[in-house]
Amino acid sequence: MMTTTPEHVPVLLNESVDALNIRADGTYIDMTFGRGGHSRAILARLGEQGRLYAFDRDPRAAQAAKALADSPQFHFIHAPFSTLAAAAQREHISGQVDGILFDLGVSSPQLDDAERGFSFMRDGPLDMRMNPEVGPSAADWVNSASIDDMVYVFKHYGEERYARRIARAIEHDRKQTPFVSTAQLAGLIARVSPVKEKHKHPATRVFQAIRIHVNQELEEAETALHAAISVLAPGGRLAVISFHSLEDRLVKRFIKQQSEGAQLPAGLPVMESERLKDCTLKPLSRAIKPSADEVQANPRARSSVLRIAERLT
Repeated sequence: MMTTTPEHVPVLLNESVDALNIRADGTYIDMTFGRGGHSRAILARLGEQGRLYAFDRDPRAAQAAKALADSPQFHFIHAPFSTLAAAAQREHISGQVDGILFDLGVSSPQLDDAERGFSFMRDGPLDMRMNPEVGPSAADWVNSASIDDMVYVFKHYGEERYARRIARAIEHDRKQTPFVSTAQLAGLIARVSPVKEKHKHPATRVFQAIRIHVNQELEEAETALHAAISVLAPGGRLAVISFHSLEDRLVKRFIKQQSEGAQLPAGLPVMESERLKDCTLKPLSRAIKPSADEVQANPRARSSVLRIAERLT
């Protein structure tokens, strides 16, 4: 029986690729290959001397990347964000990359495939790992974490106000029946949540929190953003698409820190040029959001935000 691959529509495609200011002979990195939407758009602008390196830790993304294997400009790296610095050194491109694109979060194919366990809308194994071959699954964590650890994750990564109530219910129920499926966990959350928000499933925040924790998404992103500074060439572009407030705050704070220099006590007799000498980035835009037409065509684009910065000399 033939199975179909869930479609992935790249978000803010033109805006993000334009942000890289692509030169035909330049070197670029797509940090989230996914199903190749952004990568194909970048490759279309490259000449024979251009190079594109694409990362992804998802084995299915690695499989999809084989469709571009015949392109001499394309190089796929099956690895997470946090390996950026090491990979750039290995490929001898540290300090020589003209643009890096990050597309944070989870992709439509991951959400739409019930077997991956990312979505409470489709029953499947409670997994949520972007690379199912590495590390503990969501079920492993849910069935072993302490109440306090669950409360921290639900609050910190999901901003869930009923975190302790949900954590206690999980701890109680797993003694009788360990959690193995997404429907099982989503059902418990719906049962114990005292307030139901209109147009929002009660499990939304907890599923996001568990996914972020299991995949160490914010830690991976922060490590790679710092690595991008040494990987980019002077004048190189950094473009980052985020999908929820935690990601966007991380990106906004990072660009701000890298563009404003050391924050010194007021009144300290330090020249402005001295304070700014360690700046590494120049912001090139405020938050860019998808057009109404894009949101209508792809509702999942609604929460996306693009931020752009340029590497200083």
